[in-house]
Amino acid sequence: MNGKPPPRVLAIAGSDSSGGAGIQADIKTITMLGGYAMTAVTAVTAQNSVGVQAIAPMSGDVVAEQIASCLGDIGVDAVKIGMLHDRAIIDAVAAALEALPDSVPVVLDPVMIATSGATLIAADAIAAMRDKLFPLATLITPNLPELEHLVGRTLRDTVEIAEAARDLARTYAAHVLAKGGHTDDDRVIDTLAGPGEQRSAAFGDARIDTPHTHGTGCTLSSAIATLQGHGVPLEHAVRLGRQFVRRAIIAAPGFGAGNGPLGHQAVRAGPLDGNDQADSS
Repeated sequence: MNGKPPPRVLAIAGSDSSGGAGIQADIKTITMLGGYAMTAVTAVTAQNSVGVQAIAPMSGDVVAEQIASCLGDIGVDAVKIGMLHDRAIIDAVAAALEALPDSVPVVLDPVMIATSGATLIAADAIAAMRDKLFPLATLITPNLPELEHLVGRTLRDTVEIAEAARDLARTYAAHVLAKGGHTDDDRVIDTLAGPGEQRSAAFGDARIDTPHTHGTGCTLSSAIATLQGHGVPLEHAVRLGRQFVRRAIIAAPGFGAGNGPLGHQAVRAGPLDGNDQADSS
């Protein structure tokens, strides 16, 4: 073998039949960023740019077996978690993650609602996710509706979003990346908050006027996990992951009648350099 092997990244998430989000977006992102992608499929969906037509969850035992197969033979350097349909699946994932060394980063995208507005998680699973998975996560990446649900209040601006991210980070002793894509602001501001008294960092970009944003959350969390698997520190991994997502949005192929997929395969224009705007507080 020549050179350093690629980081082994396990994506635990649902399958998107149209290829825009979920496991399919994870595999594309991990591969484009030089990682080795493995998967544990939690659910099969009939899904496209206009909505989710059907969901068929796996059993918790099947999810557990998929994870064990990957970890027992290939090993893992980073984990990304996406759609977890129900409590049985969450229990299985939590049991598997508890056995991982602390050195393996776990990026948890608490998927509850699709970009189209469809609900993707059973109602009683949210509490189980908070109790069992949030404490095991290195980074939690909620969008605005998810963050509002998690903190139990309406968030009207970037200041309130940042404070909610800090509250969540303190509660679960994890980093939280609160994503600002669902706000009405001209700029998309994402806030990274750490537990305790650690500083927070804000990352901002001009909003891209496009409907083709299906799978942005999946892509970002997979990008951050892969970069951390390469050994990139968390804050810089967030910075570079955001750049990857932005380039993929710009390169979107324009497929679908609704929120179309990103152009993962077209992100070849040059190295990710971390030159986005960032502020610390």
